[in-house]
Amino acid sequence: MRVALKVIVSILIVSLFISCGYKPSSKFSRDIVGEKVSTSVVISAQNPENTVIIKDAVDGAIVEVFQASLTDKVHSDTHLILSISTPRYSPVHYNIDGYVVGYRMSITLNITRYHNGISKKYVAKGSYDFSVQPNAVVTDQERFEAINQSASKAINSFVAQVSAEGARAKE
Repeated sequence: MRVALKVIVSILIVSLFISCGYKPSSKFSRDIVGEKVSTSVVISAQNPENTVIIKDAVDGAIVEVFQASLTDKVHSDTHLILSISTPRYSPVHYNIDGYVVGYRMSITLNITRYHNGISKKYVAKGSYDFSVQPNAVVTDQERFEAINQSASKAINSFVAQVSAEGARAKE
């Protein structure tokens, strides 16, 4: 009896989403970027190793969130050019002795989207808070993790912008 009730409730929930016209944000964003996407990242002279982290995060987001295929520029529906600002550290938490024990990593991505001969620019920001030992130096591993996390949040911001653009286009 419980299994039948669960099945009925599940069917009702799915029917509710279908009948109200619910569409996931990935559908709206995919309408804007298309099925095939290519990316390139402008390499920062000050932070070349961060560029690789950003490129990997962007490529992962394209596959995961946009549900699009990565391809070369010639075969793509959309080409994204990304440039990263210099990552900024800001102390956000101090211990009782006045030592910094928490930082915020902030990243700004400038993204230009080329689609059907039209270009559009986006600015996406992301930040990530992380802890360190009092009076300790931030390790490369902590720095790379903070950059990766803040870049992922910036990419999510970009995805939200594109999804909103796609939703407005459908109205």
